[in-house]
Order: sequence, then C-alpha cells, then structure tokens
Amino acid sequence: MANMNMIQALNSAMDIMLGKDQSVVLMGEDIGYFGGVFRATEGLQRKYGEHRVLDTPIAEGGIVATAIGMGVNGLRPVAEIQFADYIYPGFDQIVSELARIRYRSAGAFFAPVTIRTPCGGGIRGGQTHSQSPEGIFTHVSGIKVIMPSNPHDAKGLLITAIEDDDPVVFFEPKRLYNGPFDGDPNKPAVPWSTHPKGQVNEGYYSIPLGKAEIVRGGAQVTVVTYGTMVFVALAAAAALGLDAEVIDLRSLVPLDVDTICTSVRKTGRCVVAHEATRFSGFGAEILSVVQEECFWDLEAPIQRVAGWDTPYPHAFEWEYFPGQARVKTALQAVMEGA
Repeated sequence: MANMNMIQALNSAMDIMLGKDQSVVLMGEDIGYFGGVFRATEGLQRKYGEHRVLDTPIAEGGIVATAIGMGVNGLRPVAEIQFADYIYPGFDQIVSELARIRYRSAGAFFAPVTIRTPCGGGIRGGQTHSQSPEGIFTHVSGIKVIMPSNPHDAKGLLITAIEDDDPVVFFEPKRLYNGPFDGDPNKPAVPWSTHPKGQVNEGYYSIPLGKAEIVRGGAQVTVVTYGTMVFVALAAAAALGLDAEVIDLRSLVPLDVDTICTSVRKTGRCVVAHEATRFSGFGAEILSVVQEECFWDLEAPIQRVAGWDTPYPHAFEWEYFPGQARVKTALQAVMEGA
C-alpha cells in the first residue's frame, strides 16, 4: 500500500493497464510530453512511447471519433477530455456512434472506449471550467457513467472501466484531486495521506461498476450522493450530530438501487445531493427511484440539494456550490418533516 492522491492513483491505474494490455492506448490534449493539465498522465509517454500515449489536436470531436475507430478495430483507447466543459464538441460522436454501435450492429461490433474528464468547481475556473454534466450522459442508453470520490476507488474503478467492453464516461472531481474537501471555501483540502482512502494498493485491483459504498452507517437519515459532495454530506451530518447513513454512489450508470433502497427503508428519510444544476439533474432520477420503491417507508418528503440553475459563476463560486449550510438545511428539513 502507498499514500496517493487521486491524480497519482489515476496515473497508477493507467500505468498498470498500459503494461498489462498492449491494446490500451491513451490519447488527449497535452497528455504526452506535458503529462496533462493536471499531470494525471505524467511520465507515461516517456515510459511507453508516443504510439501508446498520443498527444492530439484541440478537437474533442476528433478525439472521440478516433477513439471509436480504435475501439472497433481492437484497441482499448482511454481518451482524456481536458475539462468536462469541453466534452460537448464530441457529444454527437458519443451519443450517436459510441453509445449505439453495439446495438446497431446487433453485437457484431463494440467499442471499449473510456473517456476521462475532470469535472466540478472549487478551483475558481468559472463557467467554462467548472461544469458537472454527468446527468446528460446518464440519459444516453449504452454508456456507463462513473464518478469516484477518493484515490482508492478512482484507481480500481478506472481499471474496471478500461477492461469493460462497453463505453464508459469517467468523471473526476478535480476539487478532490489533492485531498478531501468539506465544502468550506476558507479551508484547503485535507491531504489524502491523512485519509484511509488515500492508502492505495500499488498493484492491480478492480472495483465492480454498479456497486455503491456506504461510507458512513446510520439510522436516522440516508444521504445519497457522489463525488465532492460525499465529504460535504459527511461534514454537514457531523456538524448537526445526526446519525446519518451516507452512500457514495460511485457508479451512476449502472445504479446500485438495492443499496439505496435498503438504506432508505431502514432510516425512513432521504436527502439527495450533487454539485450539478438542480433541474433535470441526476438527483431527480435518484429521488424518483426512492419514491417509487420506498414510498410506504418514508417518514418525510425527500430533500434535494444541488447547484443553482445558472452557469457556474466565477465571482460567486461559493454561493453556487452546494456547501455544508445547504446540506444542513436539507437534513434539518427532512428530520422535522414528520
């Protein structure tokens, strides 16, 4: 085991897969010589060469299209989109080609493409470097959608994504790259070396997609969340002294409905939290599942905490970010709702 932050864990996953499987290829803007804007691929081009770790033009549609062609012809490309905000030029390729190729060919072809991309705010990136578009991709049949919250999960889930024969969009909360963050803008992230999930196996291991993790057991209320909001939820529950059960989804598609519903049936109360905008956000899907499956077990209306329905503002980043105060308000409301 070694202390790693999320960047190092992701780098380790790609390093292992490049060494294990000759069909694995990395590609993206500045990922080779420069090592990526967040250094997630640092040193990999020097180790494996320019034919395995490719620098691409600034053309996301071209990156995705090339990755699809590689995947159909026997390779396992891992394409980096430098920021999730830049994924939209490749959206048509992802939705119309990548997601459908197995279906439209009746299983004759498949494209094992993994698309990595940093998402979310908290680094003062403004409206074009802070978006969380994961909900858009969960709506597209044929794509798996993953968002880890810690180095241990990031490595195991990325290895699984690369080995999966179906396309995976792998979102990485960049506010967590260097450590856990509880939503307080006046406090820096805590180094991962001080957190149990910063202990990462240096060798190969995988974590199955579609399996959530209960990061904190509890009996009073269930908080369903993922990414950066896992740590915000933990901090908010602790501040209120609530015996809250906090579920880190990790995998949005496939979704671990059983873990969510088992918890809600036990607690009778549910709060759903994510950083992305509220309207049509993925929280609405979670809320619907809980309402459909656990209606007779609910003691209070489900509460939802999310970003505002605006572009991510630069000047008012922390007013937009759904921090501890808003999560605590939701927890108090659901506890008082019965």
